Amino acid sequence: MEQSILSIKELNRYIRMKMESDTLLSEVWIRGEISNFTHHSSGHMYFTLKDESSRIKSIMFASHNQRLPFIPKEGARVIARGNVSVYERDGQYQFYATHMQPDGIGSLYLAYEQLKGKLEAEGLFAPERKRGLPRFPRVIGVVTSPTGAAVRDILTTLQRRYPQASVILYPVLVQGKGAAASIVKAIKTLNDMGEADVLIVGRGGGSLEELWAFNEEPVARAIYESAIPVISAVGHETDFTIADFVADLRAATPTAAAELAVPHTAELKAQLRQREQVLQQGLQHRLTQARERLRRLGQSPALRQPQRALLQHAERLDTLKSRLQARMMSRKELTDARHDRLHQRLLRYHPQEGLLFAKRRQSEGERLLRQAMTALLREKSQELTYGIRQLDALSPLKVMGRGYSLVYDEQGKKLIRSMNDVEPGDMVKVKITDGELDCQVWGIRKGVDDDHGAGTTES
Repeated sequence: MEQSILSIKELNRYIRMKMESDTLLSEVWIRGEISNFTHHSSGHMYFTLKDESSRIKSIMFASHNQRLPFIPKEGARVIARGNVSVYERDGQYQFYATHMQPDGIGSLYLAYEQLKGKLEAEGLFAPERKRGLPRFPRVIGVVTSPTGAAVRDILTTLQRRYPQASVILYPVLVQGKGAAASIVKAIKTLNDMGEADVLIVGRGGGSLEELWAFNEEPVARAIYESAIPVISAVGHETDFTIADFVADLRAATPTAAAELAVPHTAELKAQLRQREQVLQQGLQHRLTQARERLRRLGQSPALRQPQRALLQHAERLDTLKSRLQARMMSRKELTDARHDRLHQRLLRYHPQEGLLFAKRRQSEGERLLRQAMTALLREKSQELTYGIRQLDALSPLKVMGRGYSLVYDEQGKKLIRSMNDVEPGDMVKVKITDGELDCQVWGIRKGVDDDHGAGTTES
C-alpha cells in the first residue's frame, strides 16, 4: 500500500481543522498572567498567557479588544475567553481571545455573561417591550438604600426640578446577602400599592461585587414583570448591569435617573411663558384684524347709507317678482297644453271609441272570412270534382262495364287471381256490372288463347 506524503502546509492545515472542530477548544476560558504584551499599530494585541508551569501564545484582534473595559498591562492577571487554533505558517498553536476580564472577578463575569445570554434569548431585553415614561408623573417610587449618597442625589434632584411630585421611598439593601430579595420585594410592593407612576431602582457606584445584586435573575424578572415603568439607576457609567438591560430606561447615575423621571419646573415655566407670549401675540393680532374689519365695515356704504341699499334690494325684489310671474304664466301655459294633449289621448282610449273600433274590425273580419271561405270552398269543390273523375276512371266497375268480371271464393272474401287458387268442383262468386253469380268450376284449362281458346288444357 502506497504511503501518502503530506506537505508541511497540508499537515498544519489538517491539525488546525482538527483543533477548530473540537467543541472544547472552540470556546474555552483560561486564566493566566500577561507577558510579552504588544499593542500593534493595527490595533491587534499580541501577548503570552502563562502560569507557574506553562505558557501559550495569544492574540486579541482589534474588533474584540476595542470593547475591553480595561487596558491590559504587562504582568496583569486576567481571565480570557476564546478559541485555540493553529497558525499555519509557523505550525504553532495559539489562543485567540475574544473577551477578557481582570482575574479575581472571573467567576462573577462568567455568571453575568451566562445570565445575560439566557434573558436575552427569552426576550427580556427586547426594545419593542420597553415603555415610555409618563410626562408629568404625580408619584415617583424610589427603590434604593436610605443611607447612601444615591437617595440624597435623587431626592435633591426631584425637589429641585419638580417639587410638586410626591416621592415614595422604599428602603432596601443594595449589596450583600439578601439585597436581591429586598429589591424584588420593594418592586412588587410598589406595584401592588399602585400609586407610583414611575420607579427609580438603583444605587451609587461600586465594584462588580458591590453591584452584583442588580445582576441577579430575580431582580431582572421583577423589573420585567413590573406594571410601572422602571428606570435603572446603577451608578456605574462604564459597565451595564442586567437591570440596565431589562429596565425601560437606563440612567448612568441616580441623579441622571431623577432628571429623566421628571421635567424641570423652570423649563416648564419657560415653555409656559413662551406659549403665553405666543398666545398674547395671536390674540393681539386677532384683535387688530377685528378692529380693522370693524373700521372697514363702518365705512361701507351699506352702513353709512342703508336706505340706498334697501332701495337696491327693493328694485331687485320687483325684478325677481316680475320674472317669477312670467315664469309662472309660462309654466301655466305649458301645463295647460300638456293637459290638452293628455285629454286627447284619453279620448282615444275612451270605451265608446274602442267599441266602435272593435265593431269595425269585426265587420271587416267577417267580410274577409266570407271571402276566404268562398274561395276555399270553390277550390275544394274543384279538387273534389277532379278526384271523382280520377276515381271513376280507376273504378273496377268501370272496367267491368267493358265486359270484365271479378271472381271470388265461395265466401266472397278472397279474390281469385290464378287458376292455382281453385280446383274443379269449387264454388265461386262472379261479380259483374249489375250483380253477382254463384258458379261452380267444372274444369280448368291452362294456357287458353284469348280469341278461340286454342292451346288450353282441361283437368
